[in-house]
Amino acid sequence: MTVTEHETEPLRALAERARYKVWSRDVLRLSDLDHQRHVNNAVHPELFTNGRYALIHGRLREFVDPTDAFALVKITIDYMNEMHYPGEVDVGTLVRRIGKSSVTYGQAIFNNGKCAAVAEAVMVMLDGKTRRPKSLPVAALAELEKLRG
Repeated sequence: MTVTEHETEPLRALAERARYKVWSRDVLRLSDLDHQRHVNNAVHPELFTNGRYALIHGRLREFVDPTDAFALVKITIDYMNEMHYPGEVDVGTLVRRIGKSSVTYGQAIFNNGKCAAVAEAVMVMLDGKTRRPKSLPVAALAELEKLRG
């Protein structure tokens, strides 16, 4: 597969809301606050996980064996704006790169009209029996191509 311009762009370019086709929504909790009274940076990876789950289970799961799993192998997060309780967030998720057994997702968290954080996460599909990387099925690759952003 060829490299697209989106695959090499800076992480902060993911802060554009219009790029996303897959969304999840989460409610911020009082327990998410840190001593500075804003949402703790440790909460962001959980929100990003929920966003990836929405894409994988909503758009990809039907194309892979139900015993196969997706494992996170790397995540990079840029924090851009504080978030405060109470509130809701929208998490956008798109596909940046597709490998033989891996997918690189681009994500952004939006709160009160601002992008709070962006992330790039690499996940690998694992065979349900061997727990080793497994090639993505052709139908899954086709669906992932639709979600490039």
